[in-house]
Amino acid sequence: MSIFIDDNTRLVVQGITGRDGSFHSKQMMEYGTHVVSGVTPGKGGQKFENSVPIFNTVYEAVRETGANTSVIYVPPVGAADAMMEAADAGIELVVCITEGVPVLDMTFVYPFMKEKGVRLLGPNCPGLISPGKSKVGIIPGRICTPGPIGLVSRSGTLTYELVYQMTRAGMGQTTCVGIGGDPINGTNFIDCLSAFERDPDTTAVVMIGEIGGTDEQEAAKFVKEKMTKPVVGFIAGQTAPPGRRMGHAGAIISGSSGTALEKMQAFEEHGLGVAERPIDVVGLLKERMK
Repeated sequence: MSIFIDDNTRLVVQGITGRDGSFHSKQMMEYGTHVVSGVTPGKGGQKFENSVPIFNTVYEAVRETGANTSVIYVPPVGAADAMMEAADAGIELVVCITEGVPVLDMTFVYPFMKEKGVRLLGPNCPGLISPGKSKVGIIPGRICTPGPIGLVSRSGTLTYELVYQMTRAGMGQTTCVGIGGDPINGTNFIDCLSAFERDPDTTAVVMIGEIGGTDEQEAAKFVKEKMTKPVVGFIAGQTAPPGRRMGHAGAIISGSSGTALEKMQAFEEHGLGVAERPIDVVGLLKERMK
């Protein structure tokens, strides 16, 4: 099995005619994802790649094509409206790739999505992939292979690195999820860990965190109290200086809170395997799965 997306995913691409939207729509289609429609206001009635119908609104796309998942490649100024439009149209899973969405906008989007009962992944995330079934976002399909390992990460680049290493080691994946590194995002570590724990085909989980906030510490506590499957992790930003944002908007150390050392200690205290380097994750995973 997999989590969040599978063979039944019917995708609508918001911003399908833009530079990023069109490029990645082709990639998703080539991977085998059921891209059933696209949305670009003012271009309704046209077709993408001579096959995918384009609509002016998400509501029309859902009504006409039965889309149940949306991926958003809309500039930051319009991303909040795009997320809420998708939720209001009846989409079950919204994946926002857009980087630079204002935090103030997310203070409105987050409760709106919760009220609608819609799962939001992102913003500022690479999306997710269930190898051999469906890909929604920008994770390269060629580095993934089906298998029993679940992966959840705040870092897009490290997602690719760890997936590639696992695939080379013969350790395939059920689903790889990039939750994004903004201060406010829709799906967190615990959401994904809960889903992997329920998934009968996932036998172990890799969790990639980074400096800033306390999400990793809370996730480590959840693993100890609620999970029966082995979880190993890595924390990025071990040499980051306090008070300076590193990469992601949420990756900033405030005082003594949110440091890599603090998160790594939390992992160890709660029984998670923690690697000092990304290259060590595969070996640690093999040890925990014996």
